[in-house]
Amino acid sequence: MSEVERGTDRAGRRAKRMLTPSQKYEIWLQLIRGEVTMAEAAAAQQVDRSTIVRIRTVAKEGALAALAASKPGKGARARDYELEAAQAEVARLSEALKEMAVRLTLVEGKGRWG
Repeated sequence: MSEVERGTDRAGRRAKRMLTPSQKYEIWLQLIRGEVTMAEAAAAQQVDRSTIVRIRTVAKEGALAALAASKPGKGARARDYELEAAQAEVARLSEALKEMAVRLTLVEGKGRWG
């Protein structure tokens, strides 16, 4: 493959370039800070301008969704279903033990203990 053909596909178009999440984040930061324009960012990364527009849109939507989900104050902890099930089992067994103690007391009588 020659130097000229390396960056193109069979139809002569520019081959797709996949950016890593950290690269996308850096591009977004540069756009927010005003360090580069969308055209400059696209040229520097060798991607189409629509890719840069999409990065900016996705970052904005993600930030808005994260801000909408956040609440002031201490965040709620995630439920531990296994712990809740174990606590329910302990409560059930405690009640069963109490019931068995009452039955034993009624059957054998209290006088036997002392």
